[in-house]
Amino acid sequence: MTTLTRRSALVAALGAGIAAATAACSDSSSDDPAPQSSGNGSTDKVNYVTSFGTFGREAYAYVAKKKGFFTEAGLDVSIKPGNGSGDNIKLLAGGQADFVVVDFAAVAIAVGKGQASGLVGISAVLQRSLAGVMTLDGYGISAPKDLEGKKIGDPSGSIIGTLFPTYAKLAGIDASKVQFVNLPAPNLPAALASKSVDAIGQFIVGKPTIEAASGGKTAVSLSYSDFLTDLYGNTVLATEKMTKEKPDLVKRFNGALMKGLKYAVDNPDEAGQILAGEVPTAKAATASAELKIMASFVRGSSSVIGALEQDRVARALAILSGSGTIPTSLKPEQIVSFDMTPKA
Repeated sequence: MTTLTRRSALVAALGAGIAAATAACSDSSSDDPAPQSSGNGSTDKVNYVTSFGTFGREAYAYVAKKKGFFTEAGLDVSIKPGNGSGDNIKLLAGGQADFVVVDFAAVAIAVGKGQASGLVGISAVLQRSLAGVMTLDGYGISAPKDLEGKKIGDPSGSIIGTLFPTYAKLAGIDASKVQFVNLPAPNLPAALASKSVDAIGQFIVGKPTIEAASGGKTAVSLSYSDFLTDLYGNTVLATEKMTKEKPDLVKRFNGALMKGLKYAVDNPDEAGQILAGEVPTAKAATASAELKIMASFVRGSSSVIGALEQDRVARALAILSGSGTIPTSLKPEQIVSFDMTPKA
């Protein structure tokens, strides 16, 4: 059975020009979000948590702050490094953050399984998932089927491990023949370089970091999005309560953040320098390399950066429910506030 046939069968069985950076240069393209000020001269304080740490893939928030996009929108934004989707969901649900970034599948799983409620997506940072498996050239893995009989290092509970059975089903892998080894995220590059494991769970943009840790060997990426085509990646979340009580604040924050995202992927070298200036441990060149890889995932097939389309969200949920990852009863409006999402 072909890949297309497998994917179609699974779904059938179940039923996003450079943004204006200076006053002297502007672009009126349809995917250039234009945040508006609060209108009353006041500044709203906002707590934002990145998806994971301060890697190059998170540079867009620092760009939005440094370039003044948040200030233009009447916002004083505090940026804090996140520790992954699970922790971020807890921070948002517990009122310790106003906006967080999590993997789309992670919030679908949390809400679908009753582990969280009242949390909704307001924009998609990534139109396709960055999740995947990474190995090194010479390790005998060049296609998904090659993972059978191999060991994959990945932290327990990671979204990559959680989604692997779904990916395996669509990619024609016998998941029972693949062994996952629980390793902390910081240990993954060294474990792969030493061949303690054959592959590791890794976001595709991590390729420059993995190659540096391996002494310059070429990294080989198996991207989940090659098969999970309708699955969004990192998504900005807010509470449903905030979207209803402070919709103007949500829209202003969303517009400014998406403007930062567009600027970062359009200007990766400058964005890398901005991140390195704001975060002492960040490497400008590595951050820039990550952003260059990330650009196609940000734009995807949508004409609007940050878009979350209802029909596509439904198809993504169908893929997840078809693999038994979430209940079939989960509806798009339960995890996305479509009134808040960027529009053309």
